[in-house]
Amino acid sequence: MKITVNIDCTPQEAREFLGLPNIQPMQEKAMKQIEERLLAGVASMSPDAILRNWMSFNPEQIGDMFKMFGGLAGAGTKK
Repeated sequence: MKITVNIDCTPQEAREFLGLPNIQPMQEKAMKQIEERLLAGVASMSPDAILRNWMSFNPEQIGDMFKMFGGLAGAGTKK
């Protein structure tokens, strides 16, 4: 014997029928926080902000950069 039962209801109705909690308000708050964090991250990734971070004037950093590039240039000539 095979019995098939089809229930036509919305997800909200199914949650209420099964006694599951309504987590929609919590989910909306979490999504709002995620959106705020993403937007803050995008602002820090603007080309202007990246260049300011990379090109901040510090003589020690410039010397380190030249050492790094010198090491890369010499690495291709060694056998």
